[in-house]
Amino acid sequence: MSGSGRGGPAASGGPAASGAEQAASGAERAEGGRLFIVATPIGNLGDVTYRAVEVLRTVPLVAAEDTRLTRRLFARYEIVTSLVSYHARSGPRREAELLEHLRAGRDLALVTDAGTPMVSDPGGELAGAWAAEGGAVVPIPGASAVLAALVACGLAAPRWSFEGFLPRSGRERRDRLSRIAADERACVVYEAPSRVPATLADLAAAAGGERRAAVCRELTKLHEEVVRGPLRHLAARAAAGEIMLRGEFVIVIEGLTAAASAQARADAAPTMADARAEVARLIGSGLKRSEAVRQVAAATGLDRRELYR
Repeated sequence: MSGSGRGGPAASGGPAASGAEQAASGAERAEGGRLFIVATPIGNLGDVTYRAVEVLRTVPLVAAEDTRLTRRLFARYEIVTSLVSYHARSGPRREAELLEHLRAGRDLALVTDAGTPMVSDPGGELAGAWAAEGGAVVPIPGASAVLAALVACGLAAPRWSFEGFLPRSGRERRDRLSRIAADERACVVYEAPSRVPATLADLAAAAGGERRAAVCRELTKLHEEVVRGPLRHLAARAAAGEIMLRGEFVIVIEGLTAAASAQARADAAPTMADARAEVARLIGSGLKRSEAVRQVAAATGLDRRELYR
């Protein structure tokens, strides 16, 4: 790992300030180096920010999820900073090396293949460990697949949640789908191409086939595509091969509307006929009529006198 001398802090925007110094202007300098969390383009290399390029040029080392992909960005902007790999399977040894680099007073930039590190990408453990030591963690914002999908989806989404990748199967997946279905906020999920049809079908089953959604594919890239419609239509199109299952996918699901919530409550509410049938069943099992009516009224909230009639 290469080192780099660090001078005193310069005024923001001053001629003596390096890109990394400017990036952290206004922030108190902690002991050790600074960990820059740098957002990179999600597809179109033109979406990188000036600030991100300056930081990547001036830090002594960049930790990258995939150094081969990061070198493409470096080649585009003539960045020659040293690279080291750091990904989900790097293990504790690489994290320890990066922490030692920071403890020695040397800055470090962290990038992933696309977007912001730690948003369904590696980096959280390193940033958490350095922050726990009192080190400076500096965000360098930029392109975001979540925000790009929200503005392209065509749905009203002033409030939204981000679920990342859903569990593949089992109770955890069913529980997560149920929470998405009941949430009044729009929801953003990531999905692998091969699993898009199954996920759309599961979302339609959980949230209702008429719930609106948008399937966003290859955002900011040459073959960018946004397909909008009710979940049942999207699921059918994906199953029929009408949505190309290649590239990066983001799915935005409309939140539960007030009208849909009221309809769901009405659909779930027991009818008087159902309640009276339950009273008859309880009487048939040996319960007194008064006790059967009392139990059913308590369970359903229906009027006891009506049940007697």
